[in-house]
Amino acid sequence: MKRTVLTLSLGIVAGTLGHLAWFNTQRPEPIGSLETQLAWIRADLGLAPEQFSRIKQLHEQLEPQRHRLAAEVARLRAEFAAFERERVEAGEVDFLKVARAAAASRTLDRECNASARELIAAASNLMTVEQRRRYLEILAPALKDVDVDQTL
Repeated sequence: MKRTVLTLSLGIVAGTLGHLAWFNTQRPEPIGSLETQLAWIRADLGLAPEQFSRIKQLHEQLEPQRHRLAAEVARLRAEFAAFERERVEAGEVDFLKVARAAAASRTLDRECNASARELIAAASNLMTVEQRRRYLEILAPALKDVDVDQTL
């Protein structure tokens, strides 16, 4: 009886460890990693390893700027939400503050567009003509508001 229980226990432990080990090896990369975020570009465009490495490097170089812009966007959104709360609660609007925030928002939009154009142009320059065409075709819906030269 003791051998049966011992054998079953060892079997359950071995099966559980094997199961966990298999899942650990099959776990995808975290979504937040740059490698995972750029996996589509490698697959869809058939980039050579050197091309992919250079494009990844471009993204890494622009990451601090991207984070700064994202923080500024979040700050402006919070500021506009505060204006709306004040309007609803107090029934008053400080038009000067709203105008300044709107001007800052337009400036930020231009800066974000310039950053996007810079990244797209730099990445496009690393691609073959066919890869570039496909890249801009894939990005076209997202770029409708960004002034990007389609002949890059």
